[in-house]
Amino acid sequence: MKATNSHNKLGKIFVISGPSGSGKTTLLSSLIQDKKIGKLLIKSCSVTTRPRRSQEREAKEYFFVSQAEFKRLLKTKKILEWTRYLGYYYGTPKEPLEKQLAGAKNVGLCLDLKGARILKKIYPINTVTIFVLPPSLGVLKERIQNRCRNTNPQEVKQRLLLARKELQAAGKFDYCILNQKLSVALKELKKIFWQENSVLPSPSKRLD
Repeated sequence: MKATNSHNKLGKIFVISGPSGSGKTTLLSSLIQDKKIGKLLIKSCSVTTRPRRSQEREAKEYFFVSQAEFKRLLKTKKILEWTRYLGYYYGTPKEPLEKQLAGAKNVGLCLDLKGARILKKIYPINTVTIFVLPPSLGVLKERIQNRCRNTNPQEVKQRLLLARKELQAAGKFDYCILNQKLSVALKELKKIFWQENSVLPSPSKRLD
Protein backbone atom coordinates (compact mmCIF):
# COMPACT_ATOMS: atom_id res chain seq x y z
CA MET A 1 0.00 0.00 0.00
CA LYS A 2 1.37 3.42 -0.94
CA ALA A 3 0.11 5.84 1.67
CA THR A 4 1.31 8.85 -0.29
CA ASN A 5 -1.45 8.12 -2.82
CA SER A 6 -4.08 7.83 -0.09
CA HIS A 7 -7.51 9.39 -0.24
CA ASN A 8 -10.17 10.01 2.37
CA LYS A 9 -11.13 6.32 2.39
CA LEU A 10 -8.07 5.65 4.49
CA GLY A 11 -7.63 6.44 8.15
CA LYS A 12 -5.46 9.20 9.58
CA ILE A 13 -2.45 9.27 11.86
CA PHE A 14 -2.68 11.74 14.74
CA VAL A 15 0.84 12.40 16.01
CA ILE A 16 1.03 14.33 19.27
CA SER A 17 4.38 15.82 20.24
CA GLY A 18 5.68 18.18 22.85
CA PRO A 19 8.37 18.49 25.50
CA SER A 20 8.50 16.26 28.55
CA GLY A 21 5.89 17.54 31.01
CA SER A 22 3.67 19.13 28.35
CA GLY A 23 0.89 16.61 28.98
CA LYS A 24 0.83 15.03 25.51
CA THR A 25 0.43 11.45 26.78
CA THR A 26 -2.41 12.41 29.11
CA LEU A 27 -4.16 14.28 26.30
CA LEU A 28 -3.97 11.34 23.91
CA SER A 29 -5.24 8.92 26.56
CA SER A 30 -8.10 11.27 27.42
CA LEU A 31 -8.97 11.67 23.74
CA ILE A 32 -9.22 7.90 23.24
CA GLN A 33 -11.35 7.58 26.38
CA ASP A 34 -14.02 9.78 24.81
CA LYS A 35 -16.96 7.46 24.00
CA LYS A 36 -17.49 8.67 20.43
CA ILE A 37 -13.86 9.28 19.50
CA GLY A 38 -12.74 6.04 21.14
CA LYS A 39 -14.70 4.14 18.49
CA LEU A 40 -12.81 5.91 15.72
CA LEU A 41 -9.30 6.24 17.16
CA ILE A 42 -6.87 3.48 18.16
CA LYS A 43 -3.64 4.03 20.06
CA SER A 44 -0.58 2.76 18.22
CA CYS A 45 1.26 -0.04 20.01
CA SER A 46 5.02 0.45 19.93
CA VAL A 47 7.77 -2.15 19.86
CA THR A 48 10.28 -1.97 22.70
CA THR A 49 13.25 -3.83 24.11
CA ARG A 50 12.37 -2.68 27.63
CA PRO A 51 11.45 -5.52 30.02
CA ARG A 52 7.72 -6.00 30.49
CA ARG A 53 6.38 -4.75 33.82
CA SER A 54 4.03 -6.90 35.88
CA GLN A 55 0.88 -4.95 34.96
CA GLU A 56 1.69 -4.65 31.27
CA ARG A 57 0.20 -6.88 28.59
CA GLU A 58 1.83 -8.01 25.36
CA ALA A 59 0.43 -6.22 22.29
CA LYS A 60 -1.56 -3.88 24.54
CA GLU A 61 0.95 -1.49 26.08
CA TYR A 62 3.85 -2.64 23.88
CA PHE A 63 5.17 -5.41 21.69
CA PHE A 64 8.07 -6.66 23.81
CA VAL A 65 11.04 -7.98 21.85
CA SER A 66 14.73 -8.70 22.34
CA GLN A 67 17.36 -6.26 21.14
CA ALA A 68 18.36 -8.73 18.42
CA GLU A 69 14.75 -8.95 17.20
CA PHE A 70 14.40 -5.17 17.25
CA LYS A 71 17.50 -4.80 15.10
CA ARG A 72 16.15 -7.46 12.73
CA LEU A 73 12.91 -5.50 12.38
CA LEU A 74 14.92 -2.37 11.64
CA LYS A 75 17.03 -4.13 9.05
CA THR A 76 13.96 -5.52 7.27
CA LYS A 77 12.31 -2.07 7.37
CA LYS A 78 9.38 -3.21 9.48
CA ILE A 79 9.79 -0.29 11.88
CA LEU A 80 8.83 3.17 10.60
CA GLU A 81 10.63 5.29 13.18
CA TRP A 82 12.57 4.57 16.35
CA THR A 83 14.47 6.06 19.22
CA ARG A 84 16.66 4.91 22.09
CA TYR A 85 15.88 6.02 25.63
CA LEU A 86 17.69 4.99 28.83
CA GLY A 87 19.36 2.13 26.99
CA TYR A 88 16.17 0.66 25.49
CA TYR A 89 14.83 0.86 21.93
CA TYR A 90 11.33 2.03 21.07
CA GLY A 91 9.79 2.01 17.60
CA THR A 92 6.57 2.22 15.59
CA PRO A 93 5.83 -1.04 13.73
CA LYS A 94 4.84 -0.58 10.11
CA GLU A 95 2.41 -3.46 9.51
CA PRO A 96 -0.15 -2.79 12.30
CA LEU A 97 -0.29 0.93 11.47
CA GLU A 98 -0.83 0.40 7.74
CA LYS A 99 -3.44 -2.26 8.47
CA GLN A 100 -5.41 0.27 10.55
CA LEU A 101 -5.13 2.92 7.84
CA ALA A 102 -6.28 0.50 5.15
CA GLY A 103 -9.29 -0.31 7.32
CA ALA A 104 -10.21 3.41 7.43
CA LYS A 105 -9.31 3.59 11.12
CA ASN A 106 -7.50 6.47 12.78
CA VAL A 107 -4.33 5.91 14.78
CA GLY A 108 -3.02 8.09 17.60
CA LEU A 109 0.50 8.14 18.98
CA CYS A 110 2.91 10.31 20.94
CA LEU A 111 6.28 10.82 19.29
CA ASP A 112 9.32 13.04 19.59
CA LEU A 113 10.10 15.61 16.88
CA LYS A 114 12.17 13.16 14.85
CA GLY A 115 9.41 10.54 14.86
CA ALA A 116 6.76 13.10 13.91
CA ARG A 117 8.92 14.35 11.05
CA ILE A 118 9.47 10.83 9.71
CA LEU A 119 5.78 9.86 9.74
CA LYS A 120 4.84 13.16 8.10
CA LYS A 121 7.35 12.43 5.36
CA ILE A 122 6.18 8.85 4.80
CA TYR A 123 2.44 9.61 5.02
CA PRO A 124 2.14 13.33 4.12
CA ILE A 125 -1.56 13.17 3.29
CA ASN A 126 -2.70 11.02 6.21
CA THR A 127 -0.60 12.43 9.04
CA VAL A 128 -1.87 15.22 11.30
CA THR A 129 0.82 16.64 13.59
CA ILE A 130 -0.14 18.36 16.85
CA PHE A 131 2.28 20.10 19.19
CA VAL A 132 1.39 20.55 22.86
CA LEU A 133 2.70 23.76 24.40
CA PRO A 134 3.18 24.31 28.16
CA PRO A 135 1.93 27.62 29.62
CA SER A 136 5.54 28.75 30.13
CA LEU A 137 9.06 27.43 30.62
CA GLY A 138 8.69 28.08 34.33
CA VAL A 139 5.59 25.87 34.55
CA LEU A 140 7.28 23.24 32.39
CA LYS A 141 10.33 23.21 34.68
CA GLU A 142 8.05 22.75 37.70
CA ARG A 143 6.17 19.88 36.01
CA ILE A 144 9.40 18.10 35.03
CA GLN A 145 10.85 18.49 38.53
CA ASN A 146 7.64 17.19 40.13
CA ARG A 147 7.49 14.08 37.93
CA CYS A 148 11.24 13.42 38.25
CA ARG A 149 11.74 13.75 41.98
CA ASN A 150 13.90 10.63 42.09
CA THR A 151 15.71 11.44 38.86
CA ASN A 152 19.31 12.54 38.64
CA PRO A 153 19.45 16.39 38.62
CA GLN A 154 21.64 16.25 35.51
CA GLU A 155 18.94 14.31 33.65
CA VAL A 156 16.33 16.88 34.70
CA LYS A 157 18.62 19.60 33.34
CA GLN A 158 18.98 17.70 30.06
CA ARG A 159 15.22 17.36 29.75
CA LEU A 160 14.81 21.11 30.21
CA LEU A 161 17.47 21.85 27.58
CA LEU A 162 15.76 19.47 25.16
CA ALA A 163 12.38 21.08 25.92
CA ARG A 164 13.73 24.51 24.91
CA LYS A 165 14.87 23.10 21.55
CA GLU A 166 11.59 21.28 20.99
CA LEU A 167 9.55 24.42 21.62
CA GLN A 168 11.35 26.12 18.73
CA ALA A 169 9.88 23.54 16.33
CA ALA A 170 6.25 24.12 17.33
CA GLY A 171 5.57 26.30 14.28
CA LYS A 172 6.31 23.41 11.91
CA PHE A 173 3.35 21.38 13.16
CA ASP A 174 -0.13 21.40 11.66
CA TYR A 175 -1.65 22.46 14.99
CA CYS A 176 -0.47 23.81 18.33
CA ILE A 177 -2.41 23.39 21.58
CA LEU A 178 -1.69 25.35 24.76
CA ASN A 179 -2.05 23.02 27.73
CA GLN A 180 -2.62 25.49 30.53
CA LYS A 181 -5.74 23.68 31.70
CA LEU A 182 -6.21 20.04 30.71
CA SER A 183 -9.98 20.25 30.10
CA VAL A 184 -9.56 23.23 27.77
CA ALA A 185 -6.65 21.62 25.89
CA LEU A 186 -8.61 18.38 25.53
CA LYS A 187 -11.58 20.29 24.13
CA GLU A 188 -9.29 21.84 21.52
CA LEU A 189 -7.79 18.45 20.68
CA LYS A 190 -11.28 16.97 20.17
CA LYS A 191 -12.14 19.88 17.90
CA ILE A 192 -9.06 19.13 15.78
CA PHE A 193 -9.95 15.44 15.59
CA TRP A 194 -13.51 16.09 14.36
CA GLN A 195 -12.34 18.78 11.95
CA GLU A 196 -9.77 16.42 10.39
CA ASN A 197 -12.40 13.70 10.08
CA SER A 198 -14.90 15.90 8.28
CA VAL A 199 -12.72 17.20 5.45
CA LEU A 200 -10.62 15.70 2.68
CA PRO A 201 -7.11 14.98 3.96
CA SER A 202 -4.50 17.40 2.74
CA PRO A 203 -0.94 18.03 3.91
CA SER A 204 -0.67 21.51 5.39
CA LYS A 205 2.76 21.92 6.88
CA ARG A 206 5.61 19.48 6.67
CA LEU A 207 8.22 18.85 9.29
CA ASP A 208 11.24 19.47 7.07
